[in-house]
Amino acid sequence: MTPEQRHANMAAIHSKDTKPELVVRRYLWRHGFRYRLNHPRLPGKPDIVLRKYKTCIFVNGCFWHGHHIRFDGDDPAMPVADSACCRIPRTNTAFWVRKIRRNQSRDQRVEDELATMGWNSITIWECQLKPKEREKTLESLAYTLVRSFLDGHRVKEYDLDEETPRIAAEEEGEF
Repeated sequence: MTPEQRHANMAAIHSKDTKPELVVRRYLWRHGFRYRLNHPRLPGKPDIVLRKYKTCIFVNGCFWHGHHIRFDGDDPAMPVADSACCRIPRTNTAFWVRKIRRNQSRDQRVEDELATMGWNSITIWECQLKPKEREKTLESLAYTLVRSFLDGHRVKEYDLDEETPRIAAEEEGEF
């Protein structure tokens, strides 16, 4: 590819309403999960925000966020190994490594900020939405959302002799 062709290809890639994101959104909507998109008041403007579950979902592209790419501590400009779903381009490698490392560090910072604010964050990778793994990934997502909702809404029993509430479900062995 010529540099102009590569530039045109990369410029055509958008960050919102990607195919993997639409797959997740359609699944959630069909299964009764209501959400907001790209909430501007939350750090990182998460792709999907489920306020009822206090959960943010990020649908990341494997290439742009460096899924499973490890970097060498001695030479941070070079990856140790590419992953099965993501390869660093062999041309202009230093640029791409810097870009992917910045994206990874920003992703980590955003997750830490959300956790500090009391939000759960879930990252779904593009490769997890390939046809072979899609159903398993989406069912796991629904299970995780329901489980986190139930964990946050357990019934508390108060013992008149104690000042602290106890959670009935834990003592009965339900969880």
